Order: sequence, then C-alpha cells, then structure tokens
Amino acid sequence: MKIARFFIDRPIFAAVLSILIFVVGAISAFTLPVSEYPEVVPPTVVVRAQYPGANPQVIADTVAAPLEQEINGVEDMLYMTSSSTADGMAQISVTFKPGTDLDAAQVLVQNRVALAEPRLPEQVRQTGVTVNKQLSGFLLIVALTSKDPNADLDYIGNYANSTLRDRMLRIDGVGGVQVFGGGFYSMRVWIDPGKAAARNLTAGEIVAALRAQNVQAAGGALGQAPSGTGAAYQLPVQVQGRLADPEQFSNIVIRTDADGRVTRVRDVARVELGAQDYGMRGYFSGDRGIGLAIVQQPGSNALATAAEVLKAVEELKPTMPQGVTYQIPYNPTEFVQASVASVQSTLFEAVILVMIVIMVFLQTWRAAIIPIIAIPVALVGTFAIQLALGYSLNSLSLFALVLAVGIVVDDAIVVVEAVERNIKLGMTPREAAYRTMADGDQGARH
Repeated sequence: MKIARFFIDRPIFAAVLSILIFVVGAISAFTLPVSEYPEVVPPTVVVRAQYPGANPQVIADTVAAPLEQEINGVEDMLYMTSSSTADGMAQISVTFKPGTDLDAAQVLVQNRVALAEPRLPEQVRQTGVTVNKQLSGFLLIVALTSKDPNADLDYIGNYANSTLRDRMLRIDGVGGVQVFGGGFYSMRVWIDPGKAAARNLTAGEIVAALRAQNVQAAGGALGQAPSGTGAAYQLPVQVQGRLADPEQFSNIVIRTDADGRVTRVRDVARVELGAQDYGMRGYFSGDRGIGLAIVQQPGSNALATAAEVLKAVEELKPTMPQGVTYQIPYNPTEFVQASVASVQSTLFEAVILVMIVIMVFLQTWRAAIIPIIAIPVALVGTFAIQLALGYSLNSLSLFALVLAVGIVVDDAIVVVEAVERNIKLGMTPREAAYRTMADGDQGARH
C-alpha cells in the first residue's frame, strides 16, 4: 500500500517512470539475442588438433589421450567427450556447469592444453591445437558446388579456406567456421617403395631431406657493417628457400653416394600438387562441392549473425571462380524467424483483442485508457529485464508474454472497476484510488 500511495501522490513521476520503462525496454528489444529456444545446454569449450595421415587409433593414443589426461579435472567441468576421425582430426568437447563464465573456462582449458603440448607429436604441434568456445550444432551451412571439370574439390576448397572462411570469421557472432569436403593445396610426394628399397632409402630419410631443403632462411644484407667496403647502401638479400612447384621438389637431393651417384626425389617418388587430405570428398545434389559450417558464438543474435553471413557470401559471389556457385542447404534460422514472427503476431493480436474487449465492456474511454497504456509498458519493459538477466528473445519467452497479457489486463480491469465504483459512492478520485489499493492489499494478504 505504501508503494501504491507513493505513486498515487506523484502522478507526474509515475508517468515519467512509465515512459522511461517503455523507452529502455524498446531499446533493449533491439539488442536482445534472438533464438528459437533458450540456451539450456551447459557451456562447452571445444579443443581440436590435426594429425594428417594418422588413423583414428593412432590419433586417440598419441593426441587425444595426452590432452584428456591434462584437461580432466579442470575447474567446474561436468564431463568431456572425445572423438578421433579418419581425416586426422581429434576433437574434445569439455562441458562445464551451467552459469560458468565461458571466457574463464576457455582460459583454463587453454592452460591445460599448454601442459600437454610437449607430449604431442611434432606434426601436431606444428599445426597447432585450437581451443574455442562455441554452441553445439551449426548456425547454417554454405555449400560451394561446381560442374566445371577444371574446378576440382581441392581448387574449390582452397578458395573457401583462403577467402570465404577468413571473411566469415570477421563477422560478429561467428564463433568458428569448419570447412569439410575439400582442403588446402599441398605438395604430394608419392614414394615408390620398390625404388626406395633398391636405393636403400627409408621414408624417414626422404622426409628429412624435404624438410631440410625446403626452409626459408635469412639471407642478411650486402654492404652491412663492418664490411669495410664503404658502401653507401645496404641491400637485403632474398633467398628463395621455400620451393614452389613440383619440379623444384623433384630435384631435391636426398643422398650422394661415395661413388658420386646422386639420388634425387624424382628417382624414388612422384611429386604433384594435390590436396592436403583425401579423407573426405564432398558432393551436393550430385555435383562436386564443399561445405562451410558456421558455428554461432554464445550469446550472439542467431538471426542477425546468419543475415550477415549470407550478406558476406553474396558480396563475395563475383569473386568466386568461374563455374562455382553457392547454395544454403541448412539454415535453421529460417525456422527461428518463422517461429518468432508467429509468436509476435499472436502477441499483437492478443493485445488488440484485449483492447477491444475492454472498450466494449467498460464502455468508457477513460477507464479503457489505463489498461491500454499498462499493456505496452509492462510488455516492452520486460525486454529490459530479459537483457539484464542474460535471457534471449525466443519462442518460450514470447509465449510467456502472451500469457502475461491476460494477467496485466485482469489486474488493470479490477483496479479500474473498483475505482469507478468508489467514485460513484461519493469519493474523490484520489480517495477512491487509496481505498481501492488498500482493499486490494488486504485481499492479497488474506
């Protein structure tokens, strides 16, 4: 009753406060994360490592096992799952207790991964171990396809990795981009076991020679002090250490025998430009294609993020190789948008019908104004509370607002009718309001 009397005695303050609540709620509505359902899945941090050429058992023993041993027991962890695939990928999903700060959890997992890295194979350490926070499932999938025989999967995949993926990662709300069905270009060295055995060479020796002679070295500079030449300029020397084409790799010297016989890579192997990994080949509707799976960042707006991704793909369409087109085979945000739009229309219809009912049965504009004002203020103001508490705008929260319309209207009608009745009994409007709120407070207590 004291709170009600406070606002009854200060009508201007009450009006200003209502306007403020409405404005703050309206601003919050445009910044609320939008999704089909609320986030009920515990926060998850994903650890990924790549070991090309290794089978799932080797990956599980040499990559996943050391990582699991260090990550296990990290603060606030509920459980973790691990998978090792034939394409050389090890993935560990660490699930934390609800309410855990994902940023802090990511740092904790990253620290544990750093402890396990010295025990990982050298090739895994070179490619790196990634630790990302992300939601389960994909936001959408973009498929790049081509009927042009000159545009193979490796060509399309290299374009996707070098152009599309980098552009999408810069979009707000994108937590990660996974490319599958194609890969990066790489120099493939196909060793002939018979020729290698005839020259008494092992695969390890061939790999060691390739690594030793395919390095980028610092060449220094000409005229650099203390050369003593009195040169007026210093000219940097660029050394072409990195090899660029199959012919250069084929000419690498593996070994020189005592009799002067030189063994080159081309003598024991075939070198060609190919894919980094052949473990997965992608097709879409019968055409060669690769997929880019977009992972949403926790707390972001699904609809806005998906719209930005589609806009970026459309902007990059002119840069796509000839014969390459894109399609969207998986886009759950369409269902999210339809669901949210349906609930919004239901909410709007409910508000309109309630206003009509109030006008018909109260039969006075004066009495109807209060519920008509109370409904938008209460509903729109709820958006500010949702934003403050970290809730998203989803089908369930909108449906709850639809149900809340009835509660708001019922309370408003009861108060308005009671005030009208007390005024007819001879009370002033202020006294009638006092009496109505006092009776309501007593009824609530009993």
